[in-house]
Amino acid sequence: MIFSLKNKTAIITGGGSGIGKAIAILFARQKAAVHILDFDEKGAADTVAEIKLFDGEATAHSCDVSNHQQVAAIISSIAAKGIHILVNNAGIAHIGTAESTSEADIERLLAVNVKGVYNCLHAAIPYMKKTGGAIVNMASIASSVGLPDRFAYSMTKGAVVGMTLSVAKDYINDGIRCNCISPARVHTPFVDGFIHKTYPGQEAEMFEKLSKTQPIGRMADPAEIAYLVLYLCSHEAGFITGCDYPIDGGFIKLNN
Repeated sequence: MIFSLKNKTAIITGGGSGIGKAIAILFARQKAAVHILDFDEKGAADTVAEIKLFDGEATAHSCDVSNHQQVAAIISSIAAKGIHILVNNAGIAHIGTAESTSEADIERLLAVNVKGVYNCLHAAIPYMKKTGGAIVNMASIASSVGLPDRFAYSMTKGAVVGMTLSVAKDYINDGIRCNCISPARVHTPFVDGFIHKTYPGQEAEMFEKLSKTQPIGRMADPAEIAYLVLYLCSHEAGFITGCDYPIDGGFIKLNN
C-alpha cells in the first residue's frame, strides 16, 4: 500500500472536526495509530467512534493546546510506542484590522495558533529524535498574501511558517522532516457557522461568493487537504523538508 502509515504513531491536534477530522480518519485508514488532541471532547470522541467503525486505531485526548503542562503530559503518555508523526492542525480565526483587533484578541490567537504549535513541538520533538519522523504544521494563504481584516490571523500563520523552517533546519540530522501547508478556504463546519452568524438569511448567496474567491470556483473539501498532509507524512515524501505548500485553488498565483 503506497502512503502506508503502518506501525506509525500519529498525533493530530484539532482532530475533532473539519480538516483535522479528515486527517485523522485518513491516517487511520492508512493504518496509523492515531491520537487526537482536541479542546472539543465530544468532537474528538465522535471522530474516534467513526474510525472504530472500520476497525481503525484511534484515541481521543481532551487537550487545550495552549496549556504547556497539559500538552507535555499527554504527549509523554503517548510516547511509549514512539511518536513518528505530528500534525499541528488546531487553530482559531479572527476578523479585524490592526486598529480593531484588541489586545485580548492578539493574546488569544497567539496562545492557540503560535504557542499551541510551540507546545506540541517542544513536547514531541525529544521523542521524535529517537525514531525520526514527519511534522506538518497548518499555515494559511494568509501567511503569503494580504487579506482584508485578517491582521492577527495573518500574523500567527506567518509565525507558523517561521517555526516550520526553523524546526526543519535544526532537526534535519535527527531524521525529522518538517513542512507546512497553506490552504485557502475549506468547506468546514466552522465556515458554515461563520456564514450563518455573520450573514443570517444570506447563507446561500455568501457561500457562493466566498467559494468564488478561489479562481478554481469552489472551496476545498477537507479530504483534499488531508491527502496532501498524508503525502508529506509518508515515506514517499522522504526527500521533502522545510517547505510551505499552498493548496489554494489558484488563490495565490492566479488572483489578479
